[in-house]
Amino acid sequence: MQAGVLTAARSITLQQRPIPEPGPGEVRLKMKLVGICGSDVSIFQGHRPDLKFPLIIGHEGIGYVDKPGDGVSQLQIGDRVVIEPNYPCGHCEYCWQGRGNICINKRIIGVLETGCFAEYAVVPASFAWKIPKSIRDEDAVVIEPTAVALHTLYSSPARPGDTIAVVGLGAIGLLVTHLAQKMGYTVLAYDRVQEKVNLASNFGAIPVSADADTSQIAAIWKEAKVHTVFECAGAALAFTLSVEAAPRGACVVVAGLSDKPSVITEFGMTRQGITIITSIIYQHPIDFRRTIGLIESGFIQPGKIISARESFSNLASAIETACTGQHAKMVLTI
Repeated sequence: MQAGVLTAARSITLQQRPIPEPGPGEVRLKMKLVGICGSDVSIFQGHRPDLKFPLIIGHEGIGYVDKPGDGVSQLQIGDRVVIEPNYPCGHCEYCWQGRGNICINKRIIGVLETGCFAEYAVVPASFAWKIPKSIRDEDAVVIEPTAVALHTLYSSPARPGDTIAVVGLGAIGLLVTHLAQKMGYTVLAYDRVQEKVNLASNFGAIPVSADADTSQIAAIWKEAKVHTVFECAGAALAFTLSVEAAPRGACVVVAGLSDKPSVITEFGMTRQGITIITSIIYQHPIDFRRTIGLIESGFIQPGKIISARESFSNLASAIETACTGQHAKMVLTI
């Protein structure tokens, strides 16, 4: 099979690899669509020096069950499934607390083990979700980031009827915007790329100009009575802006994954009564179940964030394009 193998930072090639065999409790998938995630870009750029090369990356994907392993009865050959790529152990103290998203034994495909930028992938059957027939491929391939966005929204104290602000309109920021707007929140959306602000506006968000500075954003948020700010950019400056511009008493939910330090003045943050909450991935299995249900009902259409499609044969150039940050979501056809 062909697989996208990262051999070093900024070096990815399509290589021939043996088709993997599923073990007990696993299924082999013939992949159809895979999304390029911000995490894939970060790994490609060398921001994870702890990873071992060579590595087949990629973790957002849908495909068809090609071969079930021993003991698998809930899935059949030909079933269309979406991969839930983070596997909590279910046994550590954090899993027992219902916090599998920070499981110390968590397995992550495409990061800590072989991913799905390939013609075939093997995953545990319990982390391969059968996709209802009514869900389009375009919506199915972004189920995983939508589950991230849903968990992010539910991590905050904000409720429908409140006004929220979203900083950073990549896939997660746009999906938080889409979910929140559909659920009855008022959403103010900001990004340094005006085209992404325009896309959020198409979802029903109130756009904040990409040219606005921190003081201007603070005034806009104060006037709008912003309850919670969602930092989804994954950049140190975005976190600093979110905290400094947040209205008095507001909450800042950090969903971004910047590896650079931010500059925050404790005096100002504490005096203003700003609450900081972090949000990472999602809880298994409830957030995937909720996400699939919301899409199946027609309540949300997350596939609308897809801004570019490429053939798998163009993987290397597609990831280079994703590094520019101009696209909300790029999807590869295998």
